[in-house]
Amino acid sequence: MSTTIGAATVAEREWALPIGGAIRPAEQGRTYEVEDPATELTLTRAPDASPSDVDEAVRTASDAAAQWRQVDVRERGRRLRSLAEVLLAHTDELAMLDALDSGNPVTAMHNDVAWGAEVLGLFADFASHLGGSTIPASQENLHYTRRSPFGVVARIVPFNHPIFFATSKVAAPLMAGNAVVLKPSDITPLSALRLGELAEGILPPGLFQVVTGSGPAASSALVKHPLVRRIGFIGSDRVGRIIQRDAAEVGVKEISLELGGKNALIVCPDADLDAAAIGIVNGMNFAWSQGQSCGSTSRVLLHSSVADEVLAKVLAQVSAIPIGLPSNPATRMGPLASRAQYDKARSYVGIATDEGATVAYGGNRPEGLDKGYFLEPTILTDVRAGMRIEQEEVFGPVMSVLTFDEIDEAVRVANGVEFGLTGSIWTRDVSTAVTLADRLDAGYVWINGSSRHFWGMPFGGTKSSGIGREESIEELLSYTELKAVNILV
Repeated sequence: MSTTIGAATVAEREWALPIGGAIRPAEQGRTYEVEDPATELTLTRAPDASPSDVDEAVRTASDAAAQWRQVDVRERGRRLRSLAEVLLAHTDELAMLDALDSGNPVTAMHNDVAWGAEVLGLFADFASHLGGSTIPASQENLHYTRRSPFGVVARIVPFNHPIFFATSKVAAPLMAGNAVVLKPSDITPLSALRLGELAEGILPPGLFQVVTGSGPAASSALVKHPLVRRIGFIGSDRVGRIIQRDAAEVGVKEISLELGGKNALIVCPDADLDAAAIGIVNGMNFAWSQGQSCGSTSRVLLHSSVADEVLAKVLAQVSAIPIGLPSNPATRMGPLASRAQYDKARSYVGIATDEGATVAYGGNRPEGLDKGYFLEPTILTDVRAGMRIEQEEVFGPVMSVLTFDEIDEAVRVANGVEFGLTGSIWTRDVSTAVTLADRLDAGYVWINGSSRHFWGMPFGGTKSSGIGREESIEELLSYTELKAVNILV
């Protein structure tokens, strides 16, 4: 495919599955429609993998894994770096694919490609951490541990950052010596399919395969396959629980889950209010993924003494976000990824106003955009703890603003949801910052910051936000099993 593409190029192309050591159609040539969320028209057709396709992918992966685990870890790292180089060489193409089928702005998707390449390099750098340790368990013998790969890993990723997840979330299992079968969202399959093609000749045949399909059938077949012993999932808490249940029905499997969030951002009265306002807007990821991010700080808790001033600064910023076609480099906010996401976000605005919230900004389709799943950045005020909009994840550009008078009140509200993924604290006082960070039920906390991930820092949540940590040494080691060896002399 040319690195300069558009909707017409994508529509004309026959998309196929990189499985079984080849690029081929799904069983019986089955396909399904992939929609362009900016136009509501069919963008192209993607392969609709059957359970038989999934079985072939897993069995081929199992054979490849047996060989890959014998490859020196430095050589594995070199292969990951080579994949990163190819990824960067196709930045324009991959970014446009994501813009067309996810609705995310193409400029932001250039960053996603670059960050995916960075994470591939990060895990290549972690090669030496795959060693074990010696343990003085007895005086006269030798006791040591070593790490072994699981074999076949299933990685199931969502629609909000297609190429970033397709690359960054296979880095750790591959580096650890596993083979990977990747299942992207049925909404956004294209960049993952293209990545599978680009990996040919860099990774051994069968080591990295991609299965796409409409609905849950392909994912379910992957989760339930007896040769898949390790599963990594990113998505909703509801689907995460389904994966746990389905996997348990067929065997004992290691599962990590990076799930939803209803994350709190707390602005203390002594904060830098200009910086906090910028952090609030950035933290919602309006201008990156239309608020469709599990880490978005969608609940903003403002101290009552500064609430009006901060809110005014936030409103000024969101009103200036350029909304438009995701393929336009000037666009900073595109459409939501699907009709379902659009309807859900609109419905939550209605639920919130019915419960007494006020729409301070947005809530409607932007002027001049009559087609597509476009929704203005939406700011809700007069939100109270316990409202559905304050408790439930929207996964769209809808932010709730609450006020507080005492820090204990802010902590109680911040922790009063079933999720615990991220949190953000704005204050100039070091003691307040550290104390609040300790008190928040969240796995990833920013102080005077928001949204940004720092590669190497373990990312993951507590409570219903998931199990396990990613983007770190912890993720790499989670794709290995620890073996203890005792040499008696």
